[in-house]
Parts: sequence; structure tokens; C-alpha cells
Amino acid sequence: MYQLYIANKNYSSWSMRPWLVLKAFDLPFKEIMLPFPAERNTGTFKQDVLAINPNGKVPVLIDQDVVLWDSLAICEYLAEQHPQQALWPTERKLRAHARCISAEMHSGFTHLRSDCGMNIQANLSEVGQRLWQQNAQLRQEVERIESIWAQRPHAQGFLCGAFCIADAFYAPVVMRLLSYGLPLSASAQQYVETMRQHAAVQQWMDAALQEQAWVNYLEPYRPVKTPKDQS
Repeated sequence: MYQLYIANKNYSSWSMRPWLVLKAFDLPFKEIMLPFPAERNTGTFKQDVLAINPNGKVPVLIDQDVVLWDSLAICEYLAEQHPQQALWPTERKLRAHARCISAEMHSGFTHLRSDCGMNIQANLSEVGQRLWQQNAQLRQEVERIESIWAQRPHAQGFLCGAFCIADAFYAPVVMRLLSYGLPLSASAQQYVETMRQHAAVQQWMDAALQEQAWVNYLEPYRPVKTPKDQS
């Protein structure tokens, strides 16, 4: 059985991706939560992760003597271990497309990442309106995402037909767009709804909404909470 180390479901977009792949394809794994500390540079989070892998970040997948600490590397490894499951599309052209758009998300969209951090519990639509007006780079990145989503084979389907690794990589974007209420085309809104209805995505969202932890350094738009507020 795999072991997957993740951080808070409300905030950790990187953790969400391999977790969704494992869940969506019914691969047996044990989830181990290492929550972020409420304040930066406090608690034992960094030490706990460093004890598992050398870069001190989550997610981390352990398969017996194999340790992987990058979300894309984890998903590639899972695809190799379970070729019968079609974690990547089976058709050559679709598989190449899925890898390209996953890698693009993995390394790009820096303005969306930095300005619209994942926060599933928060309603940040007013913040989203302001950011949309002020940040041309953010608008350009969302436009690019919409163009990627528009290439999916079926309007009410996933990015490459059936749910695959590429969809898992864009799931945190779906969460961001929902939290920040950024304007979307009808086609993009349909994809958001398709993703929301996926069972594994629903499980992640439900768990995120139940979390009690508040991480101040990941809350740039809501009032800081003191220890008294969190008690």
C-alpha cells in the first residue's frame, strides 16, 4: 500500500493532485496529514517533512523503498506502476496533449498561483473582482487556461475524454476560480461543474470544508486570527 503525505486540504494545491489520482483510480494508499503551522517558521512541519524527503515539501509518496516528492513525478510513477488503469490517456495524441498541459500547469501560471492561493473554505469573490481589474497578467493566464479547457473532446467531459492526471493537475485551478469568483466563459464554467461533480473532487472539498486549522501566512485576504480566535 502506498503512503501519501499531504498538508491541509484547504490550502495545499500540490497535495491535491496526486491524492485525486490515487482516489479516482482506486489505488490503495494510506493518507498521512502533516498540517501547516498556524504561523510561518513555527512548529515541526519542516522537520517532519525533511525526515521523509530531502526537499522538505509535500506531497510525498512512499512505495516501500521508493520515495517521490514531486506531484508530477508521483503521478508519472503511478502511471508506470498501473498501466492498465489509463492514468494517462491510452491514445497517443491525447496522451501527449495531457502531458503537455499538465507540465504547463506544473511550471506556469505564476500570477494565478501567487495572487489567488487555494483556499476552499473562503469566499473571496470581492478580492477576485479587484484582482481581475488590476492584474492583466492574471487575466491572460485565465484566458490561457480557458483555451486549454476549450480543447477537451466533449463539452461536458474531462480534458482528454475520461478523467486523467491532467484533470487532477487543473483541479486546484477549479478551486481557485470558485473561491475568487473569476469570470469564465460558459464552456469553462461547464468544465468547473464537471470537475465539482467528480466523486474524488467532492471528497477532497468536503474534507477541506471540515478542517478547523487556520494558517495565517496562507490567508493574505482575510483578517489574521490570534491563538485566542482559534481556540
